[in-house]
Amino acid sequence: MKKINVITLGCSKNTVDSEHLMAQLAEAGYTLSFDSDRTDAKVVVINTCGFIGDAKQESIDTILSAVAAKEAGLIERLFVIGCLSERYADELRKEIPEVDEYFGVKDWAAIAAALGAEHKTELETERVLTTPSHYAYLKIAEGCNWLCGYCAIPLIRGKHESVPMEVILEEARKLAERGVKEIMVIAQDTTYYGIDLYGKRRLADLLTELCRIEGIEWIRLHYAYPAAFPDDVIEVMAREKKICKYLDIPFQHISDHMLSAMKRRHTKAEAMELIHRLRERIPDIALRTTLLVGYPGETEADIEELEEFVREVRFERLGVFPYSEEEGTYSALNLKDDVSEEEKQRRTDRIMLAQADIAEQNNMRYEGRTLRAIVDGREGDYYVARSEYDSPEVDQVILIPAAQRQLRRGCFYDVHITHADGYDLYGEVIAPARKSRK
Repeated sequence: MKKINVITLGCSKNTVDSEHLMAQLAEAGYTLSFDSDRTDAKVVVINTCGFIGDAKQESIDTILSAVAAKEAGLIERLFVIGCLSERYADELRKEIPEVDEYFGVKDWAAIAAALGAEHKTELETERVLTTPSHYAYLKIAEGCNWLCGYCAIPLIRGKHESVPMEVILEEARKLAERGVKEIMVIAQDTTYYGIDLYGKRRLADLLTELCRIEGIEWIRLHYAYPAAFPDDVIEVMAREKKICKYLDIPFQHISDHMLSAMKRRHTKAEAMELIHRLRERIPDIALRTTLLVGYPGETEADIEELEEFVREVRFERLGVFPYSEEEGTYSALNLKDDVSEEEKQRRTDRIMLAQADIAEQNNMRYEGRTLRAIVDGREGDYYVARSEYDSPEVDQVILIPAAQRQLRRGCFYDVHITHADGYDLYGEVIAPARKSRK
């Protein structure tokens, strides 16, 4: 009973939550494994996702698999936490009573108590990393205030709550002391950071302080809401060498008709002006975005405008998702889901086909260039590395032939890009690992 397997589903914010919980359990004397089906742990904790239909189904399937293992005597206690149980705890208790207990997204003290541990506030900046040891996610806020028409996050996670800056910096310093070199700054909206605690947005101040931490070499910004994007964040990104020339900024759509229907808080003109400012002030920036198609009321003209937007802006990284109606959201309560699933998929494929050509053309720009890259590991005959233009798990990689020389995971190398395709880059190391920047 002193071994616990923690299974984490969903986004990187869930990953951080699990890592904090695991630190509490480690302090209580537990031996921990994560995302493992090869363990003799008699206690299993599943941190679920409840964001969209596919994620919910994955969570349910994982729970049912663990229930089967419990019935077979392979595990003895099963707990479910996170977004799915936050939204559907009553239904889950009724439908899957074999689970010992369900907890929401903020019930950390209750979770620890159920597992025989004491939730200690002095451990709030401690983590048991489940990522490779050279990078980590740093969650700077919880919840969201934007209330976009399709999004269930405010219903699950509540209103925006910033983590105090001193707590974030302490956590980042501890990560650096453990050898973490790359930090992904995350929240549901990172640009909103600080407004609830300090009366104004202070993401730029936070990024500046993170750059002062010795050992951290790359800082990467995710989930930046485009409305009222702070100018001082653009300035600090342009000024600070440790901040990657990379920005994850979900636009979701571009026609004013759809932006209004989705309850987004910006117009097409404002989005285009922001993109212009970013590329003007931060040359060579890689912009990642996500788009949502098939939202109620979306017309063929809206899709044509969206495709034109994609072809004009030429995003370096782009994902497209079909609309999924979520209970309790504005669109579920007020709009008819009037686009068929087949049509949603057709529109998704249409935009991704346009992006495929752009991605390949964008990659060709790197041929013959030398990029600073960090090695994430080895797969078969290649080392897998990334430049500052790519985030782990979601973006493309640089493949380096393993036969050339031995490389160390978590170290930086200068890599000459020999060729590219629409998905990845290929290169050769031309210099040993660089020393950390001050």
